[in-house]
Amino acid sequence: MGSEVSTGGGRTARGRIERRQAILDGAFAVFARRGYAQTCVKEIAQEAGVAKPTVYSHLNDKESLYREAVEVAADRIGAQSLAVVEQLREVPADSDPRAPLTTVARGLTRAFSAPDARAVRQLACAEAAQFPDLAVRVRERTALRVRSALADRLARLALAGRLRPCDPEVAAEHFLSLLTGPLEYRPDADPDTVAAHATDVFLQAYGK
Repeated sequence: MGSEVSTGGGRTARGRIERRQAILDGAFAVFARRGYAQTCVKEIAQEAGVAKPTVYSHLNDKESLYREAVEVAADRIGAQSLAVVEQLREVPADSDPRAPLTTVARGLTRAFSAPDARAVRQLACAEAAQFPDLAVRVRERTALRVRSALADRLARLALAGRLRPCDPEVAAEHFLSLLTGPLEYRPDADPDTVAAHATDVFLQAYGK
Protein backbone atom coordinates (compact mmCIF):
# COMPACT_ATOMS: atom_id res chain seq x y z
CA MET A 1 0.00 0.00 0.00
CA GLY A 2 2.85 2.34 0.84
CA SER A 3 4.26 1.76 -2.63
CA GLU A 4 0.93 2.63 -4.25
CA VAL A 5 0.65 5.85 -2.27
CA SER A 6 4.18 6.80 -3.24
CA THR A 7 3.54 6.05 -6.90
CA GLY A 8 0.32 8.05 -6.88
CA GLY A 9 2.09 10.94 -5.24
CA GLY A 10 4.82 10.70 -7.82
CA ARG A 11 2.29 10.82 -10.63
CA THR A 12 0.66 13.86 -9.03
CA ALA A 13 4.00 15.62 -8.68
CA ARG A 14 4.98 14.80 -12.25
CA GLY A 15 1.62 15.99 -13.49
CA ARG A 16 2.04 19.31 -11.70
CA ILE A 17 5.55 19.75 -13.04
CA GLU A 18 4.39 18.96 -16.56
CA ARG A 19 1.49 21.42 -16.29
CA ARG A 20 3.80 24.14 -15.03
CA GLN A 21 6.19 23.52 -17.91
CA ALA A 22 3.30 23.59 -20.38
CA ILE A 23 2.22 26.94 -18.92
CA LEU A 24 5.72 28.38 -19.18
CA ASP A 25 6.12 27.10 -22.73
CA GLY A 26 2.74 28.54 -23.66
CA ALA A 27 3.55 31.85 -22.00
CA PHE A 28 6.85 32.13 -23.85
CA ALA A 29 5.19 31.37 -27.17
CA VAL A 30 2.47 33.99 -26.65
CA PHE A 31 4.83 36.65 -25.29
CA ALA A 32 7.18 36.08 -28.24
CA ARG A 33 4.26 36.39 -30.65
CA ARG A 34 2.41 39.33 -29.11
CA GLY A 35 4.75 41.05 -26.65
CA TYR A 36 4.16 41.66 -22.97
CA ALA A 37 1.56 44.42 -23.12
CA GLN A 38 -0.69 42.69 -25.66
CA THR A 39 -0.66 39.29 -23.95
CA CYS A 40 -3.39 38.19 -21.56
CA VAL A 41 -3.38 35.26 -19.16
CA LYS A 42 -6.46 33.76 -20.84
CA GLU A 43 -4.52 33.45 -24.10
CA ILE A 44 -1.61 31.83 -22.28
CA ALA A 45 -3.99 29.30 -20.72
CA GLN A 46 -5.41 28.47 -24.14
CA GLU A 47 -1.92 28.05 -25.60
CA ALA A 48 -0.92 25.77 -22.72
CA GLY A 49 -4.15 23.75 -22.90
CA VAL A 50 -5.16 24.47 -19.29
CA ALA A 51 -7.84 26.47 -17.52
CA LYS A 52 -7.09 30.07 -16.56
CA PRO A 53 -7.30 29.30 -12.79
CA THR A 54 -4.67 26.59 -13.33
CA VAL A 55 -2.26 29.24 -14.59
CA TYR A 56 -2.77 31.29 -11.44
CA SER A 57 -2.32 28.21 -9.25
CA HIS A 58 1.24 27.89 -10.60
CA LEU A 59 2.26 31.53 -11.10
CA ASN A 60 0.63 34.42 -9.34
CA ASP A 61 0.39 37.03 -12.07
CA LYS A 62 1.38 38.05 -15.58
CA GLU A 63 4.66 39.59 -14.38
CA SER A 64 5.70 36.29 -12.78
CA LEU A 65 4.78 34.46 -15.97
CA TYR A 66 6.88 36.80 -18.05
CA ARG A 67 9.94 36.62 -15.83
CA GLU A 68 9.95 32.87 -15.40
CA ALA A 69 9.03 32.05 -19.00
CA VAL A 70 11.91 34.15 -20.33
CA GLU A 71 14.38 32.84 -17.75
CA VAL A 72 13.48 29.19 -18.37
CA ALA A 73 13.89 29.72 -22.11
CA ALA A 74 17.23 31.45 -21.50
CA ASP A 75 18.41 28.49 -19.42
CA ARG A 76 17.44 26.10 -22.20
CA ILE A 77 19.23 28.14 -24.86
CA GLY A 78 22.29 28.55 -22.64
CA ALA A 79 22.44 24.79 -22.06
CA GLN A 80 22.23 24.12 -25.80
CA SER A 81 25.11 26.52 -26.46
CA LEU A 82 27.21 25.03 -23.65
CA ALA A 83 26.73 21.56 -25.15
CA VAL A 84 28.12 22.91 -28.43
CA VAL A 85 31.17 24.45 -26.72
CA GLU A 86 31.87 21.22 -24.85
CA GLN A 87 32.76 19.57 -28.15
CA LEU A 88 36.13 21.33 -27.87
CA ARG A 89 36.89 19.19 -24.84
CA GLU A 90 37.45 16.22 -27.14
CA VAL A 91 40.00 17.91 -29.40
CA PRO A 92 43.33 16.02 -29.27
CA ALA A 93 46.20 18.19 -28.06
CA ASP A 94 48.24 17.61 -31.22
CA SER A 95 45.45 18.26 -33.76
CA ASP A 96 44.70 21.27 -35.95
CA PRO A 97 41.97 23.26 -34.16
CA ARG A 98 40.42 24.69 -37.34
CA ALA A 99 37.93 21.88 -37.96
CA PRO A 100 36.63 21.63 -34.36
CA LEU A 101 36.48 25.42 -34.02
CA THR A 102 34.49 25.61 -37.25
CA THR A 103 32.13 22.91 -35.98
CA VAL A 104 31.61 24.79 -32.72
CA ALA A 105 31.20 28.10 -34.55
CA ARG A 106 28.57 26.52 -36.80
CA GLY A 107 26.70 25.10 -33.81
CA LEU A 108 26.78 28.41 -31.95
CA THR A 109 25.60 30.49 -34.90
CA ARG A 110 22.70 28.12 -35.38
CA ALA A 111 21.87 28.30 -31.68
CA PHE A 112 22.13 32.10 -31.60
CA SER A 113 20.02 32.54 -34.74
CA ALA A 114 17.27 30.11 -33.70
CA PRO A 115 13.81 31.69 -33.29
CA ASP A 116 13.69 30.99 -29.53
CA ALA A 117 17.10 32.61 -28.98
CA ARG A 118 16.06 35.69 -30.93
CA ALA A 119 12.80 35.84 -28.99
CA VAL A 120 14.58 35.65 -25.62
CA ARG A 121 16.84 38.56 -26.53
CA GLN A 122 13.94 40.61 -27.85
CA LEU A 123 11.73 39.95 -24.83
CA ALA A 124 14.49 40.76 -22.35
CA CYS A 125 15.31 44.03 -24.10
CA ALA A 126 11.77 45.09 -24.99
CA GLU A 127 10.68 45.32 -21.36
CA ALA A 128 14.02 46.43 -19.87
CA ALA A 129 12.39 49.52 -18.34
CA GLN A 130 9.82 47.44 -16.44
CA PHE A 131 12.08 44.43 -15.76
CA PRO A 132 15.60 45.92 -15.54
CA ASP A 133 16.99 42.84 -13.80
CA LEU A 134 15.63 40.41 -16.38
CA ALA A 135 18.02 41.45 -19.15
CA VAL A 136 20.91 41.02 -16.71
CA ARG A 137 19.81 37.51 -15.76
CA VAL A 138 19.26 36.50 -19.38
CA ARG A 139 22.76 37.73 -20.21
CA GLU A 140 24.21 35.77 -17.29
CA ARG A 141 22.41 32.58 -18.30
CA THR A 142 23.30 32.79 -21.97
CA ALA A 143 26.17 34.99 -23.15
CA LEU A 144 28.28 35.01 -19.98
CA ARG A 145 27.95 31.27 -19.35
CA VAL A 146 28.94 30.52 -22.92
CA ARG A 147 31.86 32.97 -22.81
CA SER A 148 33.18 31.41 -19.61
CA ALA A 149 32.97 27.87 -20.99
CA LEU A 150 34.54 28.89 -24.29
CA ALA A 151 37.36 30.72 -22.50
CA ASP A 152 38.17 27.53 -20.60
CA ARG A 153 38.31 25.49 -23.80
CA LEU A 154 40.45 28.10 -25.59
CA ALA A 155 42.82 28.27 -22.62
CA ARG A 156 43.37 24.52 -22.90
CA LEU A 157 44.09 24.82 -26.62
CA ALA A 158 46.59 27.61 -25.93
CA LEU A 159 48.31 25.56 -23.21
CA ALA A 160 48.54 22.65 -25.65
CA GLY A 161 50.26 24.95 -28.15
CA ARG A 162 47.41 24.88 -30.69
CA LEU A 163 46.71 28.61 -30.22
CA ARG A 164 48.96 31.54 -29.43
CA PRO A 165 49.33 32.51 -25.75
CA CYS A 166 46.42 34.79 -24.99
CA ASP A 167 43.93 36.04 -22.44
CA PRO A 168 41.27 33.34 -22.90
CA GLU A 169 38.40 35.60 -21.79
CA VAL A 170 39.34 38.18 -24.42
CA ALA A 171 39.83 35.47 -27.05
CA ALA A 172 36.39 34.05 -26.24
CA GLU A 173 34.83 37.51 -26.53
CA HIS A 174 36.47 38.01 -29.92
CA PHE A 175 35.32 34.63 -31.20
CA LEU A 176 31.74 35.19 -30.04
CA SER A 177 31.69 38.72 -31.46
CA LEU A 178 32.75 37.38 -34.85
CA LEU A 179 29.73 35.07 -34.69
CA THR A 180 27.07 37.37 -33.27
CA GLY A 181 28.00 40.56 -35.12
CA PRO A 182 27.00 39.39 -38.60
CA LEU A 183 23.79 37.89 -37.23
CA GLU A 184 22.79 41.25 -35.75
CA TYR A 185 23.51 43.20 -38.93
CA ARG A 186 22.30 40.51 -41.33
CA PRO A 187 19.62 38.36 -39.66
CA ASP A 188 19.24 36.35 -42.86
CA ALA A 189 22.98 35.55 -43.06
CA ASP A 190 23.80 31.90 -43.64
CA PRO A 191 25.03 30.48 -40.28
CA ASP A 192 27.54 28.15 -41.92
CA THR A 193 29.10 30.99 -43.90
CA VAL A 194 29.27 33.18 -40.79
CA ALA A 195 30.91 30.31 -38.89
CA ALA A 196 33.53 29.70 -41.57
CA HIS A 197 34.45 33.38 -41.85
CA ALA A 198 34.55 33.82 -38.07
CA THR A 199 36.84 30.85 -37.61
CA ASP A 200 39.15 32.05 -40.37
CA VAL A 201 39.48 35.55 -38.87
CA PHE A 202 39.88 34.17 -35.35
CA LEU A 203 42.70 31.84 -36.38
CA GLN A 204 44.45 34.63 -38.25
CA ALA A 205 44.62 36.43 -34.91
CA TYR A 206 45.11 33.52 -32.51
CA GLY A 207 46.31 30.58 -34.59
CA LYS A 208 49.86 29.29 -34.51
